[in-house]
Amino acid sequence: MPEGDTVYQAARRLHGALAGHRLVRSDLRVPSLATVDLAGRTVLDVTPRGKHLLTRVEGGWTLHSHLRMDGAWKVYEPGAPWRGGPGHEIRAVLATADRTAVGYRLPVLELLRTGEEDRVVGHLGPDLLGPDWDADEALRRLLADPGRPIGSALLDQRNLAGIGNVFMAELCFLAQVTPWTPVADCAAIERLVPAAKRLLEANRASVDRTTTSAAVRARSTHRLYVYGRAGRSCLVCGTPVRVASETHGRIGRERPTYWCPRCQRGPVAP
Repeated sequence: MPEGDTVYQAARRLHGALAGHRLVRSDLRVPSLATVDLAGRTVLDVTPRGKHLLTRVEGGWTLHSHLRMDGAWKVYEPGAPWRGGPGHEIRAVLATADRTAVGYRLPVLELLRTGEEDRVVGHLGPDLLGPDWDADEALRRLLADPGRPIGSALLDQRNLAGIGNVFMAELCFLAQVTPWTPVADCAAIERLVPAAKRLLEANRASVDRTTTSAAVRARSTHRLYVYGRAGRSCLVCGTPVRVASETHGRIGRERPTYWCPRCQRGPVAP
């Protein structure tokens, strides 16, 4: 699932292409929006909220989309071929005279009143890359369930918005605890929140997501400590990185959880 930095970048691309311009084409290819036509309206802004995208248009409307596992928004110049996937995967087309934004495989696409955005994002915790960021509130929410595994707590967007599987694994590595360590037993919990903020801010404009230190990168090309490195040597201690498959969240999909059994202390997956 795209993480907060990826969604932030998508919002910037869409905002740069659409904001301040009148739509000359609107094609929303989901049954509930089949009769909706936003052509003629000006796009006001495109704002990320956690992993959600809010495209606001004049008249008090917001087009809400969520990328989940496979969704993507692509921006094209006039006449350029659309290469984001086959035509049957297109869910939305928003075009101005100069740019065309195409949404592929969007599992969530709905139109709502801008004043009712809280209905879809009001449950989210403080946004790591948003103007509502509140480190104290994020920490309070994490500590509210002390018996919960820290990995699960970090992934819960109701605690703090923007962390996905990659950043969760990397943050647990930096905190030197396994993802299954109860929040109450994570001595570094107060450092995790500002660390999460630093990591997402450092990557919000980067093409290559990076969590490793400059010292590690000076002797290695790897940009992540443990994520995606199952069976390979830990960049710090050399121990093979381990992986477990777990089901997270309501969508019920299994996601890999990575950790170093030497650098990270605490319980492991049952």
